[in-house]
Amino acid sequence: MTLPIRLYPDPVLRQVARPVGTVDERARALVEDLLQAMYQAEGRGLAAPQVGALSRIFVMDTRWKEGPPRPIAFIDPEVLDVAPVSELGAEACLSIPGRVVPVWRPVAVTLAWTDQRGRPQKARFEGIDARCILHELDHLDGILCIDRVAEDPAGEGAGGEISGDAPGAAGPQ
Repeated sequence: MTLPIRLYPDPVLRQVARPVGTVDERARALVEDLLQAMYQAEGRGLAAPQVGALSRIFVMDTRWKEGPPRPIAFIDPEVLDVAPVSELGAEACLSIPGRVVPVWRPVAVTLAWTDQRGRPQKARFEGIDARCILHELDHLDGILCIDRVAEDPAGEGAGGEISGDAPGAAGPQ
């Protein structure tokens, strides 16, 4: 059975996830459940809190809609570095269906994490991968993309929503 995705304003989405520590069978099962739920919902990323599990785990596969699946599981991820340059992009979220919002994110991120086999990993990600990682990391800290809606360059408040037809509107999801 696929785990149901929690929808905003479910309070679990605002909680900070706890470190996993040792990768055991329970963590590996959660990774598989997250992947199943993500693909079924046609998303590109999904964090454990989005299915009600307060563990520092997220999964992503930013290219499965255009080619063969290439899922990655991130357990206890830690940001080592972010690019000094940011880019405005459209983000959607499986926990906030029907909304696409403009969010500034660094164009690259270097991350350390443990994979589902318990092996330490480190890599630099750019573009949609970096955006998706930063979006999912926010979920682990109880932050949603609607909390990061870009300010209007004229300084007149929130930039609002972007049409679902906008370039990049498929966003991290």
